[in-house]
Amino acid sequence: MVRLVGVDLPRNKRVAYALTYIHGIGIKTAKNIIESANISTETRIFELSTEQTILLRKLLENLDLKLEGDLRRFNGLNIKRLNEINCYRGQRHRNSLPVHGQRTRTNARARRGAKKTVTGKKK
Repeated sequence: MVRLVGVDLPRNKRVAYALTYIHGIGIKTAKNIIESANISTETRIFELSTEQTILLRKLLENLDLKLEGDLRRFNGLNIKRLNEINCYRGQRHRNSLPVHGQRTRTNARARRGAKKTVTGKKK
């Protein structure tokens, strides 16, 4: 098992796709990282040598990106700031509603949770 930036990477996946398990790294960044490390795109995590693993670790440390805990903390503080200044986006975060202007009459189930049936008004 290879551990980078505090994340255990899955053994049987290709290196580029395994790197996306690190919060803050997408597929494009992962492909750029393995390209700069001269690792084949077909290589899987369990096939990496210790030298390649050390090189990946150094490349991740030298990136100008926030990863894992730092990124989660940064995003959490931004949401907390929006809540404290009581702006519209902060109110939407607080009420667990979509923040970026999506409709909510239908859809938005992932954000609002499962349907809650409300009994109809009798005539």
